Amino acid sequence: MKDGVKREVTFEELALSNTLSLEALVRVLARTGEIDPKELLEEMEKVKAERFRDGSELPNAGPDTAH
Repeated sequence: MKDGVKREVTFEELALSNTLSLEALVRVLARTGEIDPKELLEEMEKVKAERFRDGSELPNAGPDTAH
């Protein structure tokens, strides 16, 4: 809702908003020393392994996907 007006958002807008929020949070936590970026990456790999136990890749995560 912006200026009291509701509007529909696309999946892409929602995903981008989520990504930006998470990146900002990680930056603040890393800057204040609350988290170690290396430890975060290791934990992300653990979560990925748990979610994709069959060894499959994330959707659209081929070698040419930008990160």
